[in-house]
Amino acid sequence: MSSKSSEGAGQEVASPCRRQCCLDDQDICLGCGRTLQDILDWGNADRARKRAICVAAEARLQQRNAAP
Repeated sequence: MSSKSSEGAGQEVASPCRRQCCLDDQDICLGCGRTLQDILDWGNADRARKRAICVAAEARLQQRNAAP
């Protein structure tokens, strides 16, 4: 997801899905970093919720990549 401040208020938030879907033992997708609940909620989420999901998912991926 782009975190550009120029993102329009009416512009749809792109899904962070990378088509590498596989959940770990904590139900977090190894491909995009979303939780199973995030994935289930995506279709009905408003733009603000989708942006929050993307930010949290990216943080999870970065944390996973930084782990030894």
